[in-house]
Amino acid sequence: MARRVLDTTLDTRTARSRLKARGKPYWRQLEPGLAIGYRKPSSGPGKWVVRHYLGDGDRYETDTFGTADDLSDPDGLAVLSFWQAQGKAREQMVQRAHNGRVADAPRTVKDSIDSYIEFLESHRKSGKEARYAADAFILPSLGKTKLEDLTGDQVRKWHVGLARARARVRTKRGSEQKFRLSEDDPERERRRKSTANRILTILKAALNRSWRDKHVTSDRAWRSVEPFRNVESARIRYLSLEEATRFINAADEDFRKLVRGALESGARYGELCDFLVADFNSDAGTLSVPDPKTGKPRHIVLSADGIDFFEEITAGRGGSEPIFLKGDGSKWLDDHQADPIRETNKRAKITPPINFHGLRHTWASHAVMNGMPLIVVAKNLGHSTTRMVEKHYGHLAPSYVAQAVRDHAPRFNPGSLGNIRKLRRSPKALARGR
Repeated sequence: MARRVLDTTLDTRTARSRLKARGKPYWRQLEPGLAIGYRKPSSGPGKWVVRHYLGDGDRYETDTFGTADDLSDPDGLAVLSFWQAQGKAREQMVQRAHNGRVADAPRTVKDSIDSYIEFLESHRKSGKEARYAADAFILPSLGKTKLEDLTGDQVRKWHVGLARARARVRTKRGSEQKFRLSEDDPERERRRKSTANRILTILKAALNRSWRDKHVTSDRAWRSVEPFRNVESARIRYLSLEEATRFINAADEDFRKLVRGALESGARYGELCDFLVADFNSDAGTLSVPDPKTGKPRHIVLSADGIDFFEEITAGRGGSEPIFLKGDGSKWLDDHQADPIRETNKRAKITPPINFHGLRHTWASHAVMNGMPLIVVAKNLGHSTTRMVEKHYGHLAPSYVAQAVRDHAPRFNPGSLGNIRKLRRSPKALARGR
């Protein structure tokens, strides 16, 4: 009988409850070539994952095979304790050997997706988003297809189908997925095509990785599938200064602080929820945003008004306290902003209504229009380059660009070319188009 492997972080539901929710599993090697993982979701029970080493460098195959006994007693079948999960993982390893499964066995799209997402979870930040896209949009249609059997027409039909499908709406876990009613709206159509392109990119990345690892002989099936064109230019929705004031005043007291924090910092909703009092440095006038991958935080520089606001709401509080709390003292969590922002839009009569991420767009848009250098905007937003800022906000201030050229371009004063001089309009008249 194989020995049990001990792990104090995984062996009990109490120990697992202390782990941070994340897409990347918490791994424990059972023996060479075999590891068991525990994937901790933000809600609900965790999942047991097995990882088999396929040889030839860093090639692995992963499979989610059971639900952890976080909320229910283990039954050895659907719900597994850590010890039962070890047994199942070893049974899989023996079954694989018995069936003669080797590294060059036919692989499916699901195999490619699982391997790619494991790579993202280990080396990138986008594993969670890729996992959601794969589970919702890729695997139901293509997951069981063998890579060698995949055709260009099949991928192309799937891609077009994504764009034509009705948009999904939030649905209670375990219930049948709900969809928006069909609308003849060009902007909704653009967004659906843009989403389809992003999901196609995930699929192609996973398949290309399998092709480079020689799990499939050719990449023709997906290389010929082209994304939709001219659908990436999103309409950035942001509040005018007058609308922002109305929006702040219309918000409930606890939500108003969160709204003001977003408008003063440009931080994302998740970042605001995670801020601790100790993350605000009143001397430097900055907010520290930790990077879970590199461990090096980025620093959001605040304006004078922003510093005053954060000093006011953090005064006299302990450093380990969350900066933003609800009126009952509980934390803001995923999706808790949905109802308050809907009500605030109604009260403030914001048309069209804005979502919470639009508050981040509002900070960035007005920063650009006020002449803040794009590299500064990018760094405060957490972008490594100005590409995203130029894409989303560069068009908002053409008058600023024109004025900057007129204010800072060199003046050579060569003198008149003759006695006749053309009457020139003033810079103010140019700005007014007169």
